[in-house]
Amino acid sequence: MSTVKTSSTKESPKSKKKNKALMRLTIFLFLVMLTLVCASISYRYVLENQRSGNEASINIPEEEGIKIYIPRGSSTSDIAEILKKEGIIKNITAFKILSKINGYDGTYNSGTHIIAKGVDYDNISGYETLMQIFSSMPLAEPDVTLTFIEGSTLNDIENKLAENNLINRQKFRDLINNGEFDYPFLKDLPKRENRLEGYLFPDTYRFSPKGGEKAIITKMLNQFDNVFEDIYYKRAEELGMTVDEVIILASIIEKEAAVEGERETISGVFHNRLKSKDANLRKLQSCATINYILTQKGQKPKEVITVEDEKIDHPYNTYMYEGLPPGPICSPGRASIIAALSPEDHDYYYFVEKGDGSGEHYFSKTYDDHLKARARAEANRKEREKE
Repeated sequence: MSTVKTSSTKESPKSKKKNKALMRLTIFLFLVMLTLVCASISYRYVLENQRSGNEASINIPEEEGIKIYIPRGSSTSDIAEILKKEGIIKNITAFKILSKINGYDGTYNSGTHIIAKGVDYDNISGYETLMQIFSSMPLAEPDVTLTFIEGSTLNDIENKLAENNLINRQKFRDLINNGEFDYPFLKDLPKRENRLEGYLFPDTYRFSPKGGEKAIITKMLNQFDNVFEDIYYKRAEELGMTVDEVIILASIIEKEAAVEGERETISGVFHNRLKSKDANLRKLQSCATINYILTQKGQKPKEVITVEDEKIDHPYNTYMYEGLPPGPICSPGRASIIAALSPEDHDYYYFVEKGDGSGEHYFSKTYDDHLKARARAEANRKEREKE
């Protein structure tokens, strides 16, 4: 008798694999939808709280609250660090995670915020209150008035701006070296470190705390543009110099001239050297350029440059390399710019500070006379030290 075979109801391995894949896909899609729904709810929650202004939390009288300052460019992590340092919270990670979950990450505003005294913020409810406060507008801050003197270096300017909480140093430097600014005097500026050194004009300015790095740089470049008149461009062309070469020379004059009446004389010395057929004389041998190198390395400038200093292998070392250095060494004022464009006509090739505290210089035509002047200056310096 024959038997009839019936088909088995057992699931094949291939079918099992397919069903598992479908299950994973279903779970994945469910999680995605859940995330989107949560994100949407959190986003609406943030918007509603921001619209309402959270008046009870935000409008706290300054004298009754604690001021928390958030620097420009601060991330959620940076803010959490500040709050922990101030003893407001203990758990940095919890604040960061809750900021992201609740949709506050990236919404925080720099500036000064007020939080209530005597409140326990170190819990979920407290964290949410802090998030609302820091995502709201900070206290209105008055403009900051700053004066930058002639001869200020880019480092000096950056430090003063940072000390007054007006810039993020990294953003400021990036704009100085890579930012685009449409001015005729910057048209053919070469690519170099500290690219705008010399062009942030020294003056007194009022800056908005919310203005930002580009607004500050633009304001200082605008002032340079106002000062550097059309006749200066024409005069530079007559001298066979670019605007950049004029500013480089003016910056050296600014640092070398301590007495107002000597600027044009010092300018004449440098012009004579630049035009000299003697390779040694074409080395400007400016102590100011050596001091620029030292300050860029974080060292203090010196009153008297040593022989060892003169041997520093650096492109700004005018004792080692002929001609002008690659860029300005400070921000020159109008008087030094005019002096660079209007050198005094004389036969001097050397000068040395008298060493008597007057800031004046001895000027010499020959190297022998210069050696005698240096000896007199050293004698004056020793005499001064005795007093």
